[in-house]
Amino acid sequence: MYNFQQIRHFITVDLWHTTDDTIVSKTKRLIYSVLKTIVLSIRGFLDKDLNIRAGGLTYALIFAIVPILAMVLAVAKGFGFGEVLEVQLQNSFLGQMNVVPMIMGFVQRYLDTTQGGAFIGVGLIILLWAVYSFFRTVEQSFNQIWNVQQSRSALRQMMNYIFILFLIPILMVVTSGLSILINTATNGWEHILLVHHVKIGLLRFLPFVFAWAAITWMYMAIPNTKVRFVSAVIPGVVIGTLFQLLQMLSVYIIVFLSRTSVVYGAFASIPLLLMWLQWSCLMILVGAEMSYSIQNQEEYEYEKELNTMSRRYQDGVMLYILQVIIRRFEQDETPLTAHQIAQQEHLPTRMVNLLVGRLTDVGILREVFVEGEEDKTYQPALDTHLITLDLVEQRVATQGAELFILNPTPALQSFWNNYVNAKKSHSTLDKVYLRDL
Repeated sequence: MYNFQQIRHFITVDLWHTTDDTIVSKTKRLIYSVLKTIVLSIRGFLDKDLNIRAGGLTYALIFAIVPILAMVLAVAKGFGFGEVLEVQLQNSFLGQMNVVPMIMGFVQRYLDTTQGGAFIGVGLIILLWAVYSFFRTVEQSFNQIWNVQQSRSALRQMMNYIFILFLIPILMVVTSGLSILINTATNGWEHILLVHHVKIGLLRFLPFVFAWAAITWMYMAIPNTKVRFVSAVIPGVVIGTLFQLLQMLSVYIIVFLSRTSVVYGAFASIPLLLMWLQWSCLMILVGAEMSYSIQNQEEYEYEKELNTMSRRYQDGVMLYILQVIIRRFEQDETPLTAHQIAQQEHLPTRMVNLLVGRLTDVGILREVFVEGEEDKTYQPALDTHLITLDLVEQRVATQGAELFILNPTPALQSFWNNYVNAKKSHSTLDKVYLRDL
């Protein structure tokens, strides 16, 4: 029987010492991967304050929902299926709360104030800015989860957001069309019980499929980084399922409140709508954190040890990695990516990325793009006969800013000069006493 300390040690230490290349069983590898994803997702939820970010998104969505629906409705009417869009909204969770007429009233008035035969003038600018600001807030939230520092350009962002606004009504119409197709395709066969159950099952399953597809696409498209499909589809299915279940639960709550009329009475739909938006935003962000955790598990292997690693061991591993790259180059073998080096040498990926990045910064290695490889590979940037231990250590030791103190004391300046000269003039420093510098 495991005690709390053993479980804690396994979660914080042993789990991250177990890498894929050390596990033979595929089942055990999958179990460890799931555990790592859960642990990293919980850490991300706490460290990145996802609950607070979800509240911020909810606040932004409340102000942007009318402009967004106005744009979507305008696009839908332009394609000739505005009524289909309204029917879809009425049949959705919002329709169950009887807020669609109120929202559509706001939307219509918003369109009237920005219309002059077409969208023109200040009203259009305000509408576009409201939509842009909301989607930009969403993208920034995803980038922060993925630790991406640089966002897309404003032009690229605007193009993506316009594409989304065109895509939403098209997807809603496709959903409606598929529902009608399933109904008509099985009409006349209702007497066959099996066919009837198949039709009902397809109709109930269809929203889940579209939720999975839409959320998976969000996790791949919104962050300004490359997200692998498997890293997006797993949380897409999980969060898409929870999203649909949340809607079903909310419908039952609405029915209960409408029967009891307690606390809020006729206004019960308003706090419920806010709660639904808050929980929806939170689930979406948690799914994004799951996506990040699935793709970056290797970055957290030996995390505790990497943060406390000695300089000697770090330099030794760095020189070994450089030797591996040099030997492959001299034998005319295909250069490796940092991930491939980590797998081949059973090293943490984060550690290899750090060390090859440092060697690249000081001009010892250079990045090479090989056909068929998505990631960059590494080769020597110098003649391998010139790469000595002293050259590497000198370049690494002098990397970064020096002599940036504007007014050093005479004692500090004298010590620095003596230290540099001692390093140059002595092959070994074991005879150089610190008190003599």
